[in-house]
Amino acid sequence: MANMKSLMKDTAIYGLSSIIGRFLNYLLVPLYTHVISAESGGYGVVTNLYAYTALILVILTFGMETTFFRFANKDVENPDTVFSTSMGMVASLSLVFLALIFVFITPISASLGYADHQEYILMMASVVALDGIQAIPFSLLRYRKRPIKFASLKMLFIVMNIGLNLLYFIALEKTDVFYVFCLNLVCTGVITFFFIPEFFSIKWKFDFTLLKRMFGYSWPILVLGIAGILNQAFDKMIFPWAYTYTGEHTIEEAQVQLGVYGACVKVAMIMAMITQAFRYAYEPIVFAKSKDKDSKEYYAVAMKYFIIFTLFAFLCVVGYMDILKHIVDSDYHEGLVTIPIVMAAEIMMGIYFNLSFWYKIIDKTIWGAWFSFAGCAVLVAVNILLVPKYGYMACAWGGFAGYATSMILSYVVGQKKYPIDYDMKSISRYVILAVALFVAMKYLPAEWPVWLHIVLNTVLIIFFIIEIVRKDMPLASLPFVGKYFRR
Repeated sequence: MANMKSLMKDTAIYGLSSIIGRFLNYLLVPLYTHVISAESGGYGVVTNLYAYTALILVILTFGMETTFFRFANKDVENPDTVFSTSMGMVASLSLVFLALIFVFITPISASLGYADHQEYILMMASVVALDGIQAIPFSLLRYRKRPIKFASLKMLFIVMNIGLNLLYFIALEKTDVFYVFCLNLVCTGVITFFFIPEFFSIKWKFDFTLLKRMFGYSWPILVLGIAGILNQAFDKMIFPWAYTYTGEHTIEEAQVQLGVYGACVKVAMIMAMITQAFRYAYEPIVFAKSKDKDSKEYYAVAMKYFIIFTLFAFLCVVGYMDILKHIVDSDYHEGLVTIPIVMAAEIMMGIYFNLSFWYKIIDKTIWGAWFSFAGCAVLVAVNILLVPKYGYMACAWGGFAGYATSMILSYVVGQKKYPIDYDMKSISRYVILAVALFVAMKYLPAEWPVWLHIVLNTVLIIFFIIEIVRKDMPLASLPFVGKYFRR
């Protein structure tokens, strides 16, 4: 129980900073969608390039974040040496990548369709290189159980980024997407300097023998990460090509569609916040916990509560969509229909992440690569076949199908290789209840006033909360507030 309380406390810190940070970051979505019209396709450019940077960051970090935790928790390894070796490898890759981009910027920008805007590519390449360099120090903070500094740096970046965006786009009335990339670069560069104390606290030693062993563990995670990020970003990367290759649509139309989809997906990112917060707290604990006899019971309980809270978040977003839709400008509202699909896909991605620990613990990470590539293959097929006809709706369903494939494969194989007694009865009950409440919300008569929809949806959400408290979370057991319900 001590580990579970530690998980809940750290998840609260990581989650609070992540949710507040993402909420503040949402301020940029109405800002961008207001100053960058849907018809211009400018937000489609932002969506497209950020998808590429997500993939490149996975390649540059090379799975070393998870690998760092695995080796730093081994009794025979020196954590400082593990950090030094991980940091040296990732920093080297990042700097080589940046050098190659600057040398070959002309053909690269032309192949991506930005021959007239090479500066976009150069700025985003610099951002992703700095993000790669920061990845291992951020992991060190998690390893050292320093969630406050971790969360503070994440928040500082967001506050600076929002402040500068408000200055340029509101006070100075800029409308060029150039400033979206430029300001991101400035803020990312500033955060790097805050890791100087960590760098001086380490006894630096680069161990090539250790690196070889770490490579053996990390390369399947890299493959897993590439497949995973392709599941998240491939649709946004390939969309301009997939939507236009039949000749029925223009690149301008593709950028408009991608901008609408990219803006609306932001509303659904509450699931990504929860999954990320859970991962930040869960990953360091799970490797340390792997030595304990009750580790499987712990993993099963953690999975159940993860699913419960993501389903709760799903219902909240759907239930208050009449309010949340104003995050994006009305020009983009046609894409709101994708939000429940994308959120459901994010829930399955989070479940898949939790399931992934069985092969990480037994050092068989190659399984994760196979599962992720199977899911990625499904996503690619759906996008290539259906995007020309159905546009961004195919992107949403492609992600759903891809994550479902990876999740199911990991569960089936995992129960044979490293069986864990998940509480499938309770999990199934919550899933069925959430689906029923979702259907009830969606089929409220459209002619009813918005306030009545919100009231009725609130009642349905409260019913879900009552079920949680009644079955799995008595009020007396809750942190902080629980003491008021104990006798």
